[in-house]
Amino acid sequence: MPFNFEKTSIDGLILIKPAVFKDERGFFLEEYKKSEFEKAGINCGFVQDNRSKSSKGVLRGLHFQRAPFAQAKLVRCLKGKIWDVAVDLRSGSPTYAKWLAFELSDENFNMLYIPEGFAHGFQVLSDTAEISYKCSKEYAPAYDSGIRYDDPLLKINWPLKAAVLSEKDKKLPFMELR
Repeated sequence: MPFNFEKTSIDGLILIKPAVFKDERGFFLEEYKKSEFEKAGINCGFVQDNRSKSSKGVLRGLHFQRAPFAQAKLVRCLKGKIWDVAVDLRSGSPTYAKWLAFELSDENFNMLYIPEGFAHGFQVLSDTAEISYKCSKEYAPAYDSGIRYDDPLLKINWPLKAAVLSEKDKKLPFMELR
């Protein structure tokens, strides 16, 4: 099997470890295989791929799209190392407002599947990092939303205290627990 799908303590959030075949020439891995993902219960039909490059300390997020354009994401780090965070925003979920974080890097090849109903963000730990992620819905600016990375109700322990933020992310609202 080319993937190991590891369930987490938050239902639907899955850490994916691909089989990596290394030799003196380099390495080979399958990044995505629809049939394997469907066997693991991931049936979202990705429709858009995004890629970003950021410098050390850059923190992007916490972002999400509101229904009916909520997005599931498959996140991976192509170059460098990031600390990737997913926050459960699903109303009625037993893990509502809980978060998990994972180190994704070009060395561990891990990916994170984030279902619809989650906010997502990451902080760059290496000098630079390139991130690629698949989305289940196309970007819809009118449904774009987010919450503050430093929301005191979430208490996310970001690894680097000096975060570099966009003007947009500095203005995101704090979360209101229901």
